[in-house]
Amino acid sequence: MFPHEIDVRPIDYLEQLGSIFARFDTQDSGNVSYGIQVGDNRYFIKTAGDPADPDPYLDFDGRVALLRNAVDLAGTVDHPALPALHAVIDSPAGPLLVYDWRDGELLGDRGGPDSAHDRFRALPVADILAVLDTLYGLHADLDAEGWVEGDFYDGAMLYDFPRRRLTVMDLDSYRRGPHRNDMGRMFGSTRFMAPEQFSLCAPIDSRTTAYVMARAALVLLADTTLDRPAFRGSDRHYAVLQEATTTRFPTYATFHQAWLAASR
Repeated sequence: MFPHEIDVRPIDYLEQLGSIFARFDTQDSGNVSYGIQVGDNRYFIKTAGDPADPDPYLDFDGRVALLRNAVDLAGTVDHPALPALHAVIDSPAGPLLVYDWRDGELLGDRGGPDSAHDRFRALPVADILAVLDTLYGLHADLDAEGWVEGDFYDGAMLYDFPRRRLTVMDLDSYRRGPHRNDMGRMFGSTRFMAPEQFSLCAPIDSRTTAYVMARAALVLLADTTLDRPAFRGSDRHYAVLQEATTTRFPTYATFHQAWLAASR
């Protein structure tokens, strides 16, 4: 259905392909994405945006490189939380990544009690734990394939409240294998980031993934801190998160195993 290559702008191709019902172009990354209806099917199309746009923090070549990295990641891990990647279409403005469309609301959306973030945090603890189990299971699969967390935060989590389904997206900045912090202050939300993501030349590895995933639980089940009264989970879960963010687990796998043991 989808060609391997087009010789027109992404928007021109998409307008011919089907009906565009959504456009997402406010990301500081410079990426421009679309929701498109083609017959009975809906797709999410991600592009590198305008090659001449001078405003994003990454230049066009950098944005294209991250999209290629996202294709690599999608080819190594098949998980229910990840929307399927159907096609990669090359164009004069970089690749178009064609994913399944997933309904839901971004958990990074804040703005009062009616926001997706606050409504999610108000859910029963069991529902939030189920989402964390899905998130941690996904990262167990990613870790097994050698992927290390990069720039993860609640804005990468889409939650379908009626279906109680988590979708995780925008993992373009994940990297294969341990590496060194080559930026100093890396991209990301301070609410989620590990100490080494602020320190130039510090090792970034599966310990980092464990820390960031533990922070996700503290954001969604607490007040972002280790204050025990604020944490809505059990003492066993709290102990795992405390270790993950203080003395640290040696690997993501050991963190995940401890979390699963605390859930039993």
